[in-house]
Amino acid sequence: MEESRKTKKVLLEEIAELRRRMAEMEEAMEKNAGSSLERLSDEEYFDVLTGLPNRSPFYDFVKHAVAQAARRRQIVAVLFFSLDRFRLINESFGELTGNLLLKEVAERLKYCLRKSDILARPGWDEFMILLPEIARVEDATVVVERIFDTLQAPFQLGGKDHFVNASIGISLYPHDGTDPVSLINNAYTAMKRAKEERKNDFRFYSPKINSRAFKCLLMENSLRLALKREEIYFHYQPQIDITSGAITGMEALLRWTHPEMGIVPPEEFIPLMEEIGLTSPLTEWVLTTACRHTRECMDRGFPSMRVSVNLSSRQLHQRDLVPTVRRVLKETGLEPEQLELEITEGDIVRNIESTSMTLNLLSRMGVQIAIDDFGKGYSSLSYLRYFPLNKLKIDKIFVDDITTDHNNAAIATAIITLAHNLKLGVIAEGVETVNQLEFLRNLQCDALQGYLFSRPVTADELLHLLHVKRHYDVEKSAEDANIADCDRFWLNREESVKDVSPGKAC
Repeated sequence: MEESRKTKKVLLEEIAELRRRMAEMEEAMEKNAGSSLERLSDEEYFDVLTGLPNRSPFYDFVKHAVAQAARRRQIVAVLFFSLDRFRLINESFGELTGNLLLKEVAERLKYCLRKSDILARPGWDEFMILLPEIARVEDATVVVERIFDTLQAPFQLGGKDHFVNASIGISLYPHDGTDPVSLINNAYTAMKRAKEERKNDFRFYSPKINSRAFKCLLMENSLRLALKREEIYFHYQPQIDITSGAITGMEALLRWTHPEMGIVPPEEFIPLMEEIGLTSPLTEWVLTTACRHTRECMDRGFPSMRVSVNLSSRQLHQRDLVPTVRRVLKETGLEPEQLELEITEGDIVRNIESTSMTLNLLSRMGVQIAIDDFGKGYSSLSYLRYFPLNKLKIDKIFVDDITTDHNNAAIATAIITLAHNLKLGVIAEGVETVNQLEFLRNLQCDALQGYLFSRPVTADELLHLLHVKRHYDVEKSAEDANIADCDRFWLNREESVKDVSPGKAC
C-alpha cells in the first residue's frame, strides 16, 4: 500500500530516469498498476496540450502489459484512434479551435476507460489506448462502442456545435503481435483500413490488411514525387454549345499513371494526397496547369473558352485557396471569367459560413462557380439562394435513360427549368447518343459534354481537335451554318480529324 501511495515528485523522478533505469521503472509500474499516471506533466514523456503520456512511455506501458499478460495468459488490446477530417476543422476554424477540440476529445476518452487502462496521444489527431488484462476479445469492442457513444454529442467550441467522427483500429496480444512495435503498428494499420472503408467505424487487425497498407505506403511515397516526375497530368473533355456546336469550354480531369501500378483512379489518389498534407501544392499545380493550357489554346488563335476544374471539400476549405487562384490567374494571364470551379452539393453545404465567404470572394474576382453532379446529393434547394452560382451540371445518371425513363426525363426537365428561372446556365454530362442530344436540345439545355462529342483527350489532342473544328467551320459559310452542320461535324469527327494532319494543330 505504501508503494502505491508514491508522491507525484517520486513518480516524476522515476520517469526522468526512465531511459537509464528501465528495469527499475518496469518494477515500479508493476507495483503501481492501479495508479493514474496521467497526472504527470514531464514534457519529455507527456503531451503538452492534453497532459497525456506520449508515444515513448506508451511503448513501455504496452511492453509491461504484454509481459504481465504472458504470465497470466490474458489478452491485451491496443487501440489506435484517429479523428476523421480533423485537418478540415483546423483549416476552417483555426488551430486554436482544433486544439480545444483535441482537449475535449481526450476528456471524453478518459471517461470511457478503466483506471488501469492507459490513454496516450502520439500527436496530431491521434490517440492510443492500452487495455491490459482483458478476458475476451469482446471486451475491447465494448470499450470502442462506449467511445463512439460519447462522441455522438456535439462539441461546443467558440459558441458553436461541432460534430466529429473517428476511426479506430484494434490489435490484440498474442494474436496480432507479441511486442509493442507490432501491436501499435497493426492497430494503426487497422485504423487506416477503417478510415478508408467507411469512416466513423472500427476494424480489428487482419494480416490481409497489411498487404493493402503496404500498397498504400508505396502509393504515398510515389505521390510525393509524382508531380515532379510529371506522372500526374490532365485530360480535357470538350463542352459543346447546344445551339452553335462550338467548343465553349472543357472540363479538366486529373489522371495519374504510376510506373508500376499503371493508371490509378482519381478517387484513390486524391484523398491520399490530401491526407498526407499535399492539398495546397496539388491545388496550385492543378489550377496552374489547367489555366496555362487554356491560355495556350487562345494564344494559338482559337476562340475564347472556359476551363472547369473540380475542387474537393478539403481544397474548397483550404485557407490559401483565394490568394492561390488570384496568383495563378495573374501568372498565366487567364481572365477570371475563363476559370470555372466545380463543387459538389455535399461539399458546398458542409460548412455554409466558410463556403459562402470563399465563394463570394471568388465570385467578386469574376471566377465562375458550378455545382457538379446536381441532383445526386444534398436534398434541399435553399442553398441555391445563398451562394453566387453560375451553372448547374446534370449528372450522367439522369442523362443515361433520359429518352426512355420518365423519372429521369422529369428530373432533367426540372433541373433545366430551375436553372433558367434562377438565371443559371445548365450543362448535361454523359451525352452519348443522338436521341439524348435531341431530347436535351428540345428542353433548351445550354451545353453538353460526353462521348457523343469527344472522350477526354490530352492537351495536344485538344489542340488538334480545335484545329480540325476551325478548319471545318471555315469551309462553311455563315449563311450555310446551321444546327445540322454542327451535328454533322461532331457525329463524323473521326473522319473529319483524318482529313487534317495532326501537325497543323501545333
